[in-house]
Formats: sequence, structure tokens, C-alpha cells
Amino acid sequence: MQLTIDGRIVEVADDSATLLDVLRATAGAYSVKDGCSPQGQCGCCTVLVDGQPRVSCVTPVRRVRGRSIVTSDGLDPDVSAAWGAAFTATGGSQCGFCTPGIICRFEGLRSKGAAHDDRDVAAKALQAHLCRCTGWQPIVDAWVAFGRDAPDVDNAAAARAALEGGVAQVVGPEVALGRGGFADDSAPTNALVAVPKGDGWAVADSRAAALRLAGKVQGRRTTADFAPPLELPEGEWQRTLRTSWVEPGYLETDAAWCEPGGEPASPLENGGAFGAKSTSEVGAVARRLADEHGRPVRVLYAREDAVQRGPKRPPMAAGIRADGSGVVRVARTPGVAAAINSVAPGLVVEEIDVSGPPTSVDIRAAGWAEAAILLASLEAEESWIDSPGGGSAWASIAADGSISVRVRAGDPLDETVLRSYCTGAAHMGLSWVTSESLGVDNAGEIHDLTIRSFGILRAIDTPPIEVMIEDQVGPAVAVSDAVFVAVAAAAWRVRGFPEVWPATT
Repeated sequence: MQLTIDGRIVEVADDSATLLDVLRATAGAYSVKDGCSPQGQCGCCTVLVDGQPRVSCVTPVRRVRGRSIVTSDGLDPDVSAAWGAAFTATGGSQCGFCTPGIICRFEGLRSKGAAHDDRDVAAKALQAHLCRCTGWQPIVDAWVAFGRDAPDVDNAAAARAALEGGVAQVVGPEVALGRGGFADDSAPTNALVAVPKGDGWAVADSRAAALRLAGKVQGRRTTADFAPPLELPEGEWQRTLRTSWVEPGYLETDAAWCEPGGEPASPLENGGAFGAKSTSEVGAVARRLADEHGRPVRVLYAREDAVQRGPKRPPMAAGIRADGSGVVRVARTPGVAAAINSVAPGLVVEEIDVSGPPTSVDIRAAGWAEAAILLASLEAEESWIDSPGGGSAWASIAADGSISVRVRAGDPLDETVLRSYCTGAAHMGLSWVTSESLGVDNAGEIHDLTIRSFGILRAIDTPPIEVMIEDQVGPAVAVSDAVFVAVAAAAWRVRGFPEVWPATT
């Protein structure tokens, strides 16, 4: 069977394959990303089919025979450059995993004559997508900014991105277009593919074949309600808090590849995954399997694997007195007691064995965030949050839901990048308190395995976020974690300090 992809003819041998598999494995269209396949819920694999946006991971290739398929790589060069410029000008792309699909979605809007000053139409279009980095606002800004000249990008922008993301990152138009250098995009075409299968790995010539060999099935979402896993400690408390399991929700699932005898590609090529990939197994597995098979091997997590195997922030149940003393019960996690006591030495930490997914203190601000929020709740009004990284943030939420953030980050280096990371952190803090949870039963089994079941706030549900950068003399310091905590504290305050998160009202 023949398909027309980005203006060229591509022959397809297997008409049962998904369009996503054909685009990446056969056509080499690596701008098309796989963030949830085969769930059709993240929008990262969106392409244009006869000019209309379509999610390719749930589209059988036989359905698009004889039709024109265009990825972000196949757009008119002037149009592609304009989108790269717009996203760079607004900070609308951080890791760059979601944006090629969003650009295709926005191109579908342009073809319908949507006005670029209409922010609502852009936000509604983003309901088919998920972005974990930017907090949506810079992406909508990019819709408005389409047609502006590309800004100059220097090393300062990348330096600020590295500070906030925790790993070296690329900044520039090519990132928004999907060319940030993700591990799975650089794998040799002759590499075998390995995916998890029980306690081992299914290895085959293609991703689709490996998934079939592993017996992968569609992820699911539960409608059941699960209470936070820990009960409050006994005592008379000024404030109490019980947190639920939450999913870091990074879009690029764990991936690495390795040549026999070589060093594996890092799963952190252009994004820190908020700390969730810092100890990922995929690199070591890729090296071992490559040596065993005598061929390059790509190791890939499906979305369900990332949910089941990836670390979560440790849930906790805490009570605090007016003087800052109290007790925190927390899922047993190496380093969590030290993280909590680094900001709240008056809290006694009780680590409890809890059935559930793995936990890690590497997750964004795990432990110290909750402790700082508990302390902030004792104040009469919003207070500044100081992060271990040196940055400080203050946040307030108005009656209309709009969020005001002030940051002290030393030398801003690049204000566009700094605001983007702070906006994304504000969105994550708000979402954490108000809507995010993961269904985990008492036996520790996860029941929410689809990316839409994590509760991450959509673009249309995200209020305006204003970030004010205070003038400071001194070296640049990371501040987005402080923003995450400050906005979470403000969201809890404005809701009247309910005991259980997520606090939906």
C-alpha cells in the first residue's frame, strides 16, 4: 500500500499498523511524538490528513490510503518557520514534545480562518492535547504571536532552561518543531525494540511487534473513588493535610537505546521529567539487551508502563500546630524525612510502609513542598516561599481565579524562558491541589492508566497567570519549584484549607 506523507510516496507493508507507527518507523517522521499510544489522549502524534488534524496513534493506516498526510515537518517552510518563531517568542515550548502536534492543530485552525487574536478558539482546540511544561498560557500566546519575527536566542536562554529543568536543554525554534533531540528520535533504523513484559522484556524488530509480543492492552481509567492512603496522626492540630497519589505526567515516556558495547542514550535528552526519570532503568536495560542480541536495541515504555513503574511523590498525612510543631506520616521513601525537616524542623516524620507504586524524593519538591505549604498555612496571609535551590516566590489567587506570582531568581538570564517555566510551575501547583489524583487501591494496584485520568488541568480550565520578576543583583538561581509550592499554598488557602487533596471546591 502507498501513502503520501509530506509530499512523498511511502510504501507500507502492513495495513494493520497505526499511522503513528508508519510515520515514525517507515517514513522517519520523528517530529510526530508518542506520548500515550494507543490511547489517543495526549495529542502529541497529531498530523494533518487532507488538511484536518487527526490523532495518528489510533488511526489504522488503511483508513488514510490515498489521502494526503502532513506532519509539522511537511508544512510550507515559511509557515513552519513562523510557528517556530511564535513559540520561541512566547516560551510556548520547553521540552518540545507536545508542540509539533499542537502546531498541526493550530494549522487546522488557520485553514478554517480562525482569528489569531481569538484566545478562546486556541484554548478550546487544545482540549485534544496535553502539555505538562508550560501551563498552557505561553502556547495560547504563541497562537496570538504567529507572524512575528523570531527573537534572538542565546546561551542565556538555555542556561535558564537548564536551571529550571534540572538538565541541559536546547532553546529555540527547532525545539517547538520537535527537533529537541529526544532519545528515541536518534535510534538507528535497524535497532530492535524492547518493551516491558511482566518481569522481563519483549524484544522484536518493531515497536508494534514488540507490543503484540508483550500482550499490551489499552490503558484504562477508573470511575471509583479512592481515599488518600494514609490516616492522620492523632493529636490536636491547627491544620491537617492528607495527600493522594499523583502522577508526574511527563509526556515523553521513558526511552533509551544503545549499541552493543556502547553507552546508552539518556532518557533525559531535552527534559528533566520533573525528577521522575532520574533513576529510570531504560538505559541500563538497553545496554544489557544490546550486548545480548549483538544489535542496537531501543527500550521503550508505553504509557501504562510509565504509570506503573515510574516513581510518584510520596503521599502523606500530617497535622501541624500553631507553633510549627507536628507529625507527618509519609510513605516510606529514602530521603523524604530530611527533605521535610529541611524546611520544617519542628515536624516529626513517621515513615509508613504503603502498598502502591514506587515513590521518590527526586519528584519535584517532594517532601519539602508539603512541609512549606503546611507552615505557610499558619500565616495570616500569603508568604514568600524559599526553595532549596535559592529562588523565592510569592503567589496569590484572586476571587476570579487569576493567579499573581512574584519571583526572586537572581539574574533572570532570559525573561521569556523564566516566565514560561514559572507559568508551567504555577499551573502544576494549582492542578496538584485542585484536580490531580491517581486511583490506587488498598492492595497497591493502579486503576488509572490513561493520561486523561491523571486530572491535569486543561487549557480551558486554567486561569490567567501573571509572573512578575523582581529586580535582583546576584547569580541566577532556580525558582520554578518555589513557584510550584507558592501557588499550591495559595490554592489551598483560597479553598479554606480542606484536609484532603485534591480539593475540588
